[in-house]
Amino acid sequence: MRRLPSRRLTTLAALTVTAVAALATAGCGDGESSATAGGDSGPVTLRLGYFPNITHAPAVVGVEKGIFAEKLGSDVKLETKTFNAGPAAIEAIFSGALDATYIGPNPTVNAFSKSKGEAVRVVSGAASGGVALVVKPGIDSVEDLRGKKIATPQLGNTQDVAIRYWLKEKGLTTTKEGGGDVKIVPQENAQTVETFGSGAIDGAWVPEPFVSRLVNAGGKVLVDERDLWPDRKFVITNLIVSTKFLKAHPDVVKKLVEGQVAANDFVNTRPDEAQQAISQHIGKITGKPLDLKLIKQAWPTLEFLNDPIASSLKAGLDHAVAVQLTQPVDLDGLYDLSFLNDVLKAQGKPEVPQP
Repeated sequence: MRRLPSRRLTTLAALTVTAVAALATAGCGDGESSATAGGDSGPVTLRLGYFPNITHAPAVVGVEKGIFAEKLGSDVKLETKTFNAGPAAIEAIFSGALDATYIGPNPTVNAFSKSKGEAVRVVSGAASGGVALVVKPGIDSVEDLRGKKIATPQLGNTQDVAIRYWLKEKGLTTTKEGGGDVKIVPQENAQTVETFGSGAIDGAWVPEPFVSRLVNAGGKVLVDERDLWPDRKFVITNLIVSTKFLKAHPDVVKKLVEGQVAANDFVNTRPDEAQQAISQHIGKITGKPLDLKLIKQAWPTLEFLNDPIASSLKAGLDHAVAVQLTQPVDLDGLYDLSFLNDVLKAQGKPEVPQP
């Protein structure tokens, strides 16, 4: 049995009421889950979550091409669940309905904080980049944003924090209520495409494929978020595992990480096939394949890598504190990259330093 890192922290932003209530059950380990149902009676069930979008490409491709199923083997039954937002995936982790999920940095921190360091561990990275501020023509500088309305996906989410911190650094104010020098308007990404086209908003700080959609709707990129980070790298998606499942089935977690590494290899070495797989897989889930041209347009802004870029997650937390959207959090114990490094070492690849 692997020894897990120590856990210490205070608190971050609140999750949904349902997730908080479910935490009591998940933390005590009383809920039914695949971590206890497997045993010697049959195959262990691994329930894996992910989002049907480009920033979760390794997950989408890994499922569509059977990479995870192959690496997990016949002794593990893979069940997949898709989500549209981080809070729902974290709620599923807390309630015992999910064992692992691909997810963004802010929900990752929320889960760790709200469970007092008990609920989850980051076991691998997945993707970096793919986020930008797209604006209407005629907005050519940060000063041109005064008095403008800019959309973000959700109050306090990763992109919302990013634009508020960037504006603060540039000397412009924002408020949670949508006031200040620049009016921040949290709304669903799909709605943002409509409000941008109607002129109700002047721009949006969003992830792909919505960056490309807004550009195709007549917008232009004012800020590519990669330009704000060292080496143009920052975490947009990482892989987390329920600590309960990790303790019960470390061998399965290692196989899952093997699948993640293999999926990233596929995505990076066979991009055309990966893009086609993403389009087809999203079509199976939503009933409409994602436009392959849109995927190809967005692809160069993303980098798929196994390093979770922990420094950027920590910096993002510091930014959230700076714009008064959260309180400081001790992240000690959030990462367990031992499985990832075992896999990388066995393949002769550079290991990732434990944060």
